[in-house]
Amino acid sequence: MSLTDDDRKEVVKYRLERANDTLLDVKLAVQNMRWNNAANRLYYACYYAAIALLLNDGYAAARTHNGVKTLLGLHYAKKGLIDEKLMKAYRRMFNLRQTGDYDDMVVLTEDDILDLLEPAEKFISTIEKLINEK
Repeated sequence: MSLTDDDRKEVVKYRLERANDTLLDVKLAVQNMRWNNAANRLYYACYYAAIALLLNDGYAAARTHNGVKTLLGLHYAKKGLIDEKLMKAYRRMFNLRQTGDYDDMVVLTEDDILDLLEPAEKFISTIEKLINEK
């Protein structure tokens, strides 16, 4: 199914709103010391923003989490549009989310999460800036 330009813009807007709403969920999880949930929400906040950017720029074919990471690396990090430190944090968020969601007997901690809050916010704001520049 092909999106019209107006449809695409609406989906991009929706994904960015969802990214920011999910970032609020992270803060609630942190306040309640729900570290596995915070890891999940951190990753998805950034993932929703990443999907918005890729869709905005015509890369609608990314259908997997690894595909999204690959496209971000190739088209944005390699070109210096997304700082490599932010990409590293994004990959770490993915790994923590995987661990917290799927591994048995894993309890993430405050130390696992708190140093990722600022990179997540910067990742999303960088993507919003890239989208708004177009």
